This record gives sequence, structure tokens and C-alpha cells, in this order.
Amino acid sequence: MRTNVHYWLGAGLLLAALPLAPARAEESCGLCAKQIVTNSELAGCFLDQYDQIAKTGNEAVVVDLSDCASRGVVEALPSPNKAPAEPDVQFMVSRPQLDCLKRKLEAPGIVLDPTATIDLDSCR
Repeated sequence: MRTNVHYWLGAGLLLAALPLAPARAEESCGLCAKQIVTNSELAGCFLDQYDQIAKTGNEAVVVDLSDCASRGVVEALPSPNKAPAEPDVQFMVSRPQLDCLKRKLEAPGIVLDPTATIDLDSCR
């Protein structure tokens, strides 16, 4: 009799935890970026390196584009009304965000200069 009680108690706890499983899968990357700031130079570098970046077997992917940022080039002065945001050269994304970022950067007509903020929250 006691064994049956433990069986049903365990089964009940398991069933109660099932609705939580999908939420945990979506929240598995708590450190992933919600948005990134990029420009045409970094976006091109990301797209060039995408195949290599995508080969990593992790659920969370660290993207490091620091070797892509130009050095020693004086950029045009920003407009006095609004300074462009500093591009992100290192960030962490989930696997779905990585693929989504690629699609967004390949979208026709995307304006990346001086900088563009890409929303990754919708990619999860």
C-alpha cells in the first residue's frame, strides 16, 4: 500500500512540473542579448563568419567581432541632434537568436549606418 502512495505522489509531482518545462527551455539563456547595435562593417563580418559561429554546439553562442572593428579610421562626426550608439562587438545569443539575427541582417533595405539597433527579443 505504501509503495502505491509513493508512486502516485511521484507521478503527481511529475505531472505538475510538466507545464514548467517549456518555460525553462525559453529562459535557458538569461545572459543573452535582447538587442544589439551594429553597423554595416560589423554586420558584414558577422555574415562572413556566420557558418563558423553556427558550428558551435552550445545553446548559447558567444559572438566576438572584435577582430572586425576597424582601427585607426576616423569616422564622420555624428549629427548634433543624436549621436549614434556604440556598436556591440561582443555579445551572447541563443541559437534561435543567432539564426534570426542573420535573417534580419540579410533583409533587403536594412539601414545599418551609422548604426542600427537590432531587436532580438522577438527571436526567442
